[in-house]
Amino acid sequence: MRKDRLAFLEELLASRGPSGFEEQPQAVIRERMGTVCDDVLTDVHGNVMGGVNTGASLRVMLAGHVDEIGLMVSHIDENGYLFFGSIGGFDVTVLPGQRVIVHGEKGPVQGVIGRKPIHVLTDEERKQLPKMEDLFIDIGAEDAKEAGKHVRVSDAVTIDAEAKRLLNGLMASRGFDDRSGAFVVTETLLEVAKRKPKVALWSVSTVQEEVGLRGARTSAYGIDPHVGIAVDVGFTSDYPGIDKRKLGDNKVGAGPIIARGPNINPVVFEGLSRVAKAKKIPHQFEAAPRATGTDANAIQVSRAGVAAALISVPNRYMHSPNEVCSLKDLDNCIRLLTEYVLSLSARDSFIPGRAKAAKRRRK
Repeated sequence: MRKDRLAFLEELLASRGPSGFEEQPQAVIRERMGTVCDDVLTDVHGNVMGGVNTGASLRVMLAGHVDEIGLMVSHIDENGYLFFGSIGGFDVTVLPGQRVIVHGEKGPVQGVIGRKPIHVLTDEERKQLPKMEDLFIDIGAEDAKEAGKHVRVSDAVTIDAEAKRLLNGLMASRGFDDRSGAFVVTETLLEVAKRKPKVALWSVSTVQEEVGLRGARTSAYGIDPHVGIAVDVGFTSDYPGIDKRKLGDNKVGAGPIIARGPNINPVVFEGLSRVAKAKKIPHQFEAAPRATGTDANAIQVSRAGVAAALISVPNRYMHSPNEVCSLKDLDNCIRLLTEYVLSLSARDSFIPGRAKAAKRRRK
């Protein structure tokens, strides 16, 4: 990965922004998009949108959500301990013992998530999974009054985990779901801008995906694209305990995952597959027989309908403090989307059945 691209990725991963609190990462996105866009738009929800060749008649939208899962302070007890709820879908079993940052009004506050030590758990308690209401955050406060000087109910909380490089071009970090998607759509915008596209390209760093695909819904309505491709993370089955019969056989480092199913426009799917093969871009496939649970869901049914697709970055240990992705996969996602957008023209149709007929007539 190029040095400037890697520096952008690391800065984006270091920023903090659970759903509804995305200002930090969006500032990083705006600065990067601003290197090629005269005007980078931010809407009332906080979606950040950069466009190139925006006057073209055929509009393409790429969407990667920038929000991460997090926690929120819900109660401060008399002893100064903070109780919390989840923003998005946290696996409670990974929380005990984690260092966290409470994003207070006056600045970040360090804390740790506490739980009764195993030594004092009853036999019955040891058999049970921890419950979120039994966990608490210790910021070192003596009582509620002191805690209240630093934090308040409704403050957001993120896990205090930094990005770390692993062997073979892999990286571990919190927030790869889905900073990786926001990263890919931004870098694709930069690449496409260099090469005179025939279509309009809007790259959108969407918000609040983890709590209902909200940013994709509103930004797709505003842009009104003909083609909309979501970039998210995808499950892999390349580690112990995973049943490939249920999840498929996808690996970190083997290239972007192209989804196929009712959420996916068949013309766009075939176009992405064709480009990946022609340009010798490593890629994998995912069977998605139901709703994908990504921004592609919201984009597909915007207004009168959009030709939607989903590209996923292979991700191990999703929704944990240490998700693992490959820098090579990120680069190949950017390559695939760049080449696909450049392959499009205003003459293309995305109506199933008609697209092939139109090509036959042109021949």
